[in-house]
Amino acid sequence: MNKKKIINDPVYGFINIPSELIFDLISHPFFQRLRYIKQLGMTHLVYPGALHTRFHHALGAMHLMCLAIDILRSKGHEITKDEEEGATIAILLHDIGHGPFSHALEYSLVKGIQHEDISILMMERLNMEFDGKLNTAIAIFKGAYPKKFLHQLISSQLDLDRMDYLNRDSFFTGVSEGVISFDRIIKMFNIADDQLVIEEKGIYSIEKFLIARRLMYWQVYLHKTVIAGEMLLVKILKRAKELAVKGADLFATPALQHFLKNEISQKEFFETNVHLLQFAKLDDQDIFASVKVWCGNQDRILSLLCNMLVNRNLYKIEITNDMPDPGRVSLISENTAFSLGIDQNEVPYFVFTDVISNRAYNTGGGNSTINILMKNNTTTDIAKASDLSNLESLDRTVRKHILCYPRII
Repeated sequence: MNKKKIINDPVYGFINIPSELIFDLISHPFFQRLRYIKQLGMTHLVYPGALHTRFHHALGAMHLMCLAIDILRSKGHEITKDEEEGATIAILLHDIGHGPFSHALEYSLVKGIQHEDISILMMERLNMEFDGKLNTAIAIFKGAYPKKFLHQLISSQLDLDRMDYLNRDSFFTGVSEGVISFDRIIKMFNIADDQLVIEEKGIYSIEKFLIARRLMYWQVYLHKTVIAGEMLLVKILKRAKELAVKGADLFATPALQHFLKNEISQKEFFETNVHLLQFAKLDDQDIFASVKVWCGNQDRILSLLCNMLVNRNLYKIEITNDMPDPGRVSLISENTAFSLGIDQNEVPYFVFTDVISNRAYNTGGGNSTINILMKNNTTTDIAKASDLSNLESLDRTVRKHILCYPRII
């Protein structure tokens, strides 16, 4: 079988699959599942084109890794074939542990279990299947490999993951503020003292990268309608799990049923193979098929919430710098209970507050900071090297308060 395939990617054009092992990993059910998990969850409720998948994104990040390694080699840095394949596999599989509507799932069904930890667990299972051929990839992914810059290409504040998702999410949403000069940035990659650095002439491309990331968070990832959709799904799954634990007979696929009916601790998830195998069967279709059926569920709260999502009758959401006035929240809660005819203890499904935050750059990020290689061969943090006066302000964490309630109020 010919495993030297070429994939036509809408963002980068033609992408090569670099080795037979990588072809086999892409063909594995763990990875193929990513075809059915949207990269941006509920963002299509605002930007209709945002229907691209985590499968798209993983292949794009893999392509950027191939470009980056070629550039670093051309500048005299030794990267062996084994290291190249290991780094390429690590970036390919970096998101393999994401579930459907991942952040909503982490809030409700698999509490306390981060997708990064599930990614490592899946990589270790794959390593067993592939007779230890992922040892180097796992070491690089965990940051345990001697050449630290390889890990920085996968996980840092200028990693290839961020570079692809900014570029790809901008492409599919149509939000031009997220467009970055990915090819220019990669050409400016270099290594100093085993750290990934950017040559001084690439400084303006990095400034644009950081500002683009900030704008994409407020305009796309933390858009108020996207938040409303995600919060609604969190409440739906929370209600469904409460009902299932009490013995209610809810429609769900076997994989979703497993997580609805069982309270699974972090320890149990990582020590028992059955939970991972069920998780590996979950995708967006499991969740949304259930939501559509639950629209007619006899539990009125679950039915109301599901109809709100299916019909895009989302929460009204207010985003403010200050905490919402408790008196006003209390009044909205009373009006909601009266309008919907529900008990006071059921109101938190429809009226609640939360906090969102955004930090575009962390100057205290240790080895993950973005360092500029100056012409005199010294390195300095981008925030100090830049003459852009507001770049240091990107280090500040911006927190905003949100208040959600039904539109009928």
